Amino acid sequence: MRRPTYLAVAAAAAACFMAAAAPRAQAQISINIGVPPDCPYGYYDYAPYPCAPYGYYGPEWFLNGVFIGVGPWFHGPANFRGHVNNHLDPRRGYRGSRPNPGAKRDPAKPVSKIAHFKGNEVRDGRGHVGGKR
Repeated sequence: MRRPTYLAVAAAAAACFMAAAAPRAQAQISINIGVPPDCPYGYYDYAPYPCAPYGYYGPEWFLNGVFIGVGPWFHGPANFRGHVNNHLDPRRGYRGSRPNPGAKRDPAKPVSKIAHFKGNEVRDGRGHVGGKR
């Protein structure tokens, strides 16, 4: 009857020894996300960050005609809140046209004053809906 007990203790000791002798993994992770997509009217705030169509972002998302970014490339102030029209989001069923990366902005569609903009959601540029942190 003692033999199974000795085997159990020996197995537990071997497991502890192997766990202590295992190499330690480094906790730091480095991810290079690269440059932001080159989109004329901004890009969605989720990977793979496809280009968003004209009218998805309100004018407050642009500084001197340049998109301030979303996700890992966000360059707005810490307390920034901006309107989006989530009807133009593919995750909500939008299947319309979107510009390709590198496409040029249509001069008839100024980002400083988006004609008939209908923002129905507030975001903070960091993936939080409603401006929550």
